[in-house]
Amino acid sequence: MEIPADYLLESYNYELPEERIAQEPADRRDGSRLLVLNREADTMETMDFTDLIDQLPDNALLVANNSRVIPARIFGMKPTGGKVEFLLLTPLPLIEPTENDGWQTATAEGLLRASKTPKPGTIISFSDDFRLVAKEAGHFGRWQVELQWKGDLTALFQSMGHLPLPPYIKRPDSESDKERYQTTYSDTSKTGSVAAPTAGLHFTPEFREKLAERGFEWAEVTLYVGYGTFSPVRSKDIRDHQMHSEYIEVPDETAAAIRKAKAEGRPVIAIGTTSARTMEGMYRELGMVSEFKGETDIFIYPGYTFNVIDGILTNFHLPESSLIIMISALAGRNTILSAYKKALVNEFRFFSYGDAMLII
Repeated sequence: MEIPADYLLESYNYELPEERIAQEPADRRDGSRLLVLNREADTMETMDFTDLIDQLPDNALLVANNSRVIPARIFGMKPTGGKVEFLLLTPLPLIEPTENDGWQTATAEGLLRASKTPKPGTIISFSDDFRLVAKEAGHFGRWQVELQWKGDLTALFQSMGHLPLPPYIKRPDSESDKERYQTTYSDTSKTGSVAAPTAGLHFTPEFREKLAERGFEWAEVTLYVGYGTFSPVRSKDIRDHQMHSEYIEVPDETAAAIRKAKAEGRPVIAIGTTSARTMEGMYRELGMVSEFKGETDIFIYPGYTFNVIDGILTNFHLPESSLIIMISALAGRNTILSAYKKALVNEFRFFSYGDAMLII
């Protein structure tokens, strides 16, 4: 039987010249460009990001992901002297240590990369106070490991780690990335993402003040962005794709703000796909809008009925990725591909450090 176009992975492909992939952020956070896709008016307009304030629906509730990126990539050594790169995948707040002989120990998951694959049981040392034991290899370089450390684990990563810039940014992380690859509203107690919720990178505290003055309400959720966000969809029929899980939190006050907005007929606008995934994932688990903590593996593709969000601010996504599929569920695949074509013609910058799109 023929697969309908909306379910064919190749239907989400588009030609992207390499020079359109942003390698550096804009000079100013709010100095990006904005493409506004208005579904009701059937219009697409290009403008500046700061014009967002005039494009958002009146009295909208904006919901953002406050998770913070951890410098999760660290470099260590095997007993033989061979170099090893480790990328922590388990969010720090989910790591539960036990004490053993003056050392804190905890099981975690991460990516291990070395010229020669470590054998299970290999001890990899990062400093006098931090090491790990490679336990069990999984798919695509993933390992179950036992972390062993003294002191504060977050502080150890902060002092030794490198920000895990996305694989399409072809340069090492720099000092300026420490600030620019975090949202200005990220919560230090929510440190644990391995990628930034990039739609939020455009916001400055000053711009958020202007939004508040204009009457836009702001609420926050948490999704610890996992490395799975970069995993390609491999199934020809996207309905066969097994989506990765991510840990989400919807606090009680945010759930209350969403319920109030819905009751008053005010639109809920997600700041980024991670916020959208959190809210829709919460609704799928509970069947209503309420406080929630737990994992979601929700995969949103055309045919999905959105239960919480009415619109989204998002960056431009990779061809054939779960993210371009998600926004196609909201606006329609052909409409999204037309918008991407317009963005390319107008020399927009794509991906994490690139420009933004508002879908209302």
